[in-house]
Amino acid sequence: MSDDPSHCRAPVEVHRGGSAMRLEDSIAVELPVALVYNGISHAVMMATPTDLEDFALGFSLTEGILGTADELYDLEVRQEAQGIAVHLEIATPRFMALKQRRRSLAGRTGCGLCGTESLEQAIRPVAPVVAPMVGDAAIQHALETLKWHQPLQRETGATHGAAWCDLEGRILLAREDVGRHNALDKLIGALLRQRDTDRQGFVLVSSRASYEMVQKSASAGIGCLVAVSASTSLAIEQARQAGLMLVGFARTGRHVIYHQPAAETAPATHASGG
Repeated sequence: MSDDPSHCRAPVEVHRGGSAMRLEDSIAVELPVALVYNGISHAVMMATPTDLEDFALGFSLTEGILGTADELYDLEVRQEAQGIAVHLEIATPRFMALKQRRRSLAGRTGCGLCGTESLEQAIRPVAPVVAPMVGDAAIQHALETLKWHQPLQRETGATHGAAWCDLEGRILLAREDVGRHNALDKLIGALLRQRDTDRQGFVLVSSRASYEMVQKSASAGIGCLVAVSASTSLAIEQARQAGLMLVGFARTGRHVIYHQPAAETAPATHASGG
C-alpha cells in the first residue's frame, strides 16, 4: 500500500503486439465502509477510503437520514480489521426515524437501491429545485478541465469524479471514488461542510445520469446536473418533476439537454453516440 490510501501498487502482466511484459501498476483501493448511526450499523458501502467525512455526511443527506447538516452532532472515522467504520452521532428524532425504516443496506459499487424493501421505497419523492441558467460555454469549459481535478483517475483509470462548477464553468471543488454514487455523495458532503448556502452553479459527473444521481442532486438543492454519459428515462422523469436542468453526453464540442426548465427544447433526432 502506498502512503496515499486511495491507491496501491500491484504486479501486472501487460500484453501488447504478441509480447508480454511484467510491470507494476497503480490500482484504486476499494474497501468496505460501514456507516454507523448512534452505535447501530446501517449501511456498508464499497468505497475509496478518502474524504470519508464528506461521504458520510453526503450519503446521510441524500438517503434522507438527515434533513440538514446541523442534525449531525459528531463524526469519527475508525480503521477496523475488515475495513473502515464511520461513526455518526445524529439527532434523536432522525435516529428514531431511521430505526423505523428497518432498512439494512448492503451496498456495492453502482448499486443505489440495495436493501430497499418495497416498490414504494424504491422511488422516493424528488425534492423541488430552482434550475440555474447554465450556458453551453460553461459546460464545455468544465469538461475541458475536469481531468485535472481527477488525479486518482489519471493514476489508476478506475474512478469516477464529481465536480462543483460555477456558472462560468470553473471547477471549484471535486471528489473521486470507485463508485459514481459515492463520488457525488462526497462532493455533496464537502459542499455541506463548507456551509455555502448561496452557491450558484452545477454538478458535472464522469458517469451516466441515472435516477439516483438526479435524486441525490435534488436532495442537496442542486438545480443542474451535467453527465459525461447518457441519461436514463427515470432520470429525465425525475428531473422534470424536480425542475432540474439535466444534461448528458457532455463531450468536447457537444452535449445533449434532456430537460431545461426555462425553455423546453423541441423534439430532435437520436442524439447519442458519444
